[in-house]
Amino acid sequence: MEYIRGPKEPGCIFCRYPSEEPTRFAERLILCVRADAFVMLNKYPFASGHLMVVPTRHASDLGELTAAEHAALFELVRASASALKIAVNAEGVNIGINVGAAAGAGIAEHLHVHIVPRWRGDMNFMPVVADLRVMPEALDATWSRLAPYFRPLGEPLAEAPAARRRPARKAR
Repeated sequence: MEYIRGPKEPGCIFCRYPSEEPTRFAERLILCVRADAFVMLNKYPFASGHLMVVPTRHASDLGELTAAEHAALFELVRASASALKIAVNAEGVNIGINVGAAAGAGIAEHLHVHIVPRWRGDMNFMPVVADLRVMPEALDATWSRLAPYFRPLGEPLAEAPAARRRPARKAR
């Protein structure tokens, strides 16, 4: 609800963030960028390590994705769920998509898949009685802890999608 009720940055963050300079990826909580999809931490997580896997192209519904985009998105969902489970020693994960504002999507105009790590007995009473979430780790610390697990999945600190059009620099 903080996001839904709070002030918004102009434009679509899911379109803008992965095309920004890679030096901003940590600030933007982006863990991995591929040509057709990327992974980032949720700024308003349900649990530490709550990820979002997002198609690069702006689409609000699964039916708007091409077959190749759909395959790329769900390949990254699969790989991200596996990496997340190892990174945080999760006993399970919830994977879900809220399509449309009525279904609970905070950013309904750009489709995204949530991956939330879970452990037995991980729920507490704070959200119910105090409208408050207790997070045992700050987002920047979570990003730093997860980033090494996501480097093999894409280019987490390398090139942004828009930068791929430029010739690559030679490795030193």
